[in-house]
Amino acid sequence: MTLATAYWCVLLAAVLPYVWIALAKSGGQGYNNRNPRAWVAKQEGNYRVQRANAAHLNAFEAFAPFAAGVVMAQLAGVAHATIAMLAVAFIVLRVLHGVLYLADQPLGRSLVWMGGYGCVLALLGLAALRIA
Repeated sequence: MTLATAYWCVLLAAVLPYVWIALAKSGGQGYNNRNPRAWVAKQEGNYRVQRANAAHLNAFEAFAPFAAGVVMAQLAGVAHATIAMLAVAFIVLRVLHGVLYLADQPLGRSLVWMGGYGCVLALLGLAALRIA
């Protein structure tokens, strides 16, 4: 795997929140694009929409540290294969996180979230160790 693989993963991570929100918007009644946040808030009882929206928000929260980790690791001179491996693992885990969110599997979702966060911490930690 090359550094380009990791960069493609950053692109995928940037798109992933929109996949989850598209699922949220397609799963509810009477979607109103004039005020989408109010529409989501009114979806009380529609757990698919609520879980897809939560996956959407969580994907945004995870993006910045992941992208920073990839860039920092690359700038610090971490082996490209290592960066790419961690980036691919992160994407796989984040997709699984969203799927488990939609499937209402909280334990599995939390475990894969921790795995994804571990990938981010590894990227940041390897970068810090490399320049230390």
